[in-house]
Amino acid sequence: MGPHPAVAAIRLAVRRVLNDILDDHGRTPGHPPHEQPPSPLVLVACSGGADSMALASALAFEAPRLGIRAGGITVDHGLQTGSDLRAAEVVLRLRELGFDPAESVAVTVGRGGGPEAAARDARYAALDAAAERHGAAAVLLGHTRDDQAETVLLGLARGSGIRSLSGMAAVSGAGGRYRRPFLQLDRQTARKACMVQSLPVWDDPHNADPAYTRSRLRHEGLPALEKALGKGVVEALARTAQLSRDDADALDAWAGRAAAGVRDADGRLECAGLHALPPAVRRRVLRRAAIEAGAPAGSLFARHIEEVDRLITGWRGQGAINLPGRVVARRQGGRLVIRQG
Repeated sequence: MGPHPAVAAIRLAVRRVLNDILDDHGRTPGHPPHEQPPSPLVLVACSGGADSMALASALAFEAPRLGIRAGGITVDHGLQTGSDLRAAEVVLRLRELGFDPAESVAVTVGRGGGPEAAARDARYAALDAAAERHGAAAVLLGHTRDDQAETVLLGLARGSGIRSLSGMAAVSGAGGRYRRPFLQLDRQTARKACMVQSLPVWDDPHNADPAYTRSRLRHEGLPALEKALGKGVVEALARTAQLSRDDADALDAWAGRAAAGVRDADGRLECAGLHALPPAVRRRVLRRAAIEAGAPAGSLFARHIEEVDRLITGWRGQGAINLPGRVVARRQGGRLVIRQG
């Protein structure tokens, strides 16, 4: 008799991602070890919650069968009393699963961008450092289809454009470091997989705290949408994310090619060439130019780009536009100059 359907689903999702990682590193399962490059190390980011524990269990099962070394990292954000003890418990569970390395990393969470964004920034910085320290080929993250739906709605609320609606990528980070095997699986499947395998899980009280935007969306917003629109909202939002990502990737590629064609010999942007571009492409060119000039991407919002865009489409002799990172955009002699002031 095979494994429970939930267990089979999470293992299949992880197996597919691990095979992709092997392909990326030139390894072929079944070939003699002496003909293979060194076994890659894959880390799992594990909070001890149902999603990441299900992910850890699937990695522990699949990795040895594919000749992959498996390790685990838990990040102690220090935001709750006893968080260090809880992190130590997660490390113990990871070691019981056979992970090496298995470690806890303590971080200091700042205040920039709000508590959720600050915690996320600290967490990814710690995971990046751990991956570099151990020479990991990839880090697996336990985001599910439900998380994707929440991310799409948060992007919609910000009004940040199609890139925000594209949600989380299955592969992201420097060199494709981060992999999300569960984006096509719902949260209940992960929880069920933990239950049938008798895996202990920890439910973070922050996930139910209405002080956090994502928590309110999870427990109030999405249920209200499902009540009004019927079941299937989460699946529809996840599909929207994929379609939006495909469109955004295509537009980004177009903008990359267009940027080279609207620069003069000195590298300045020609206003006439920019004006001829479709708005979606032109604004991407402007955003990229602002970031290259030193504007922090996370602080550069749609309203900033719209103001710069008016220097092209609504030119009335207006003055310079101040952007985050002390970057200034101004129109001079038919050219758009974007640089730090």
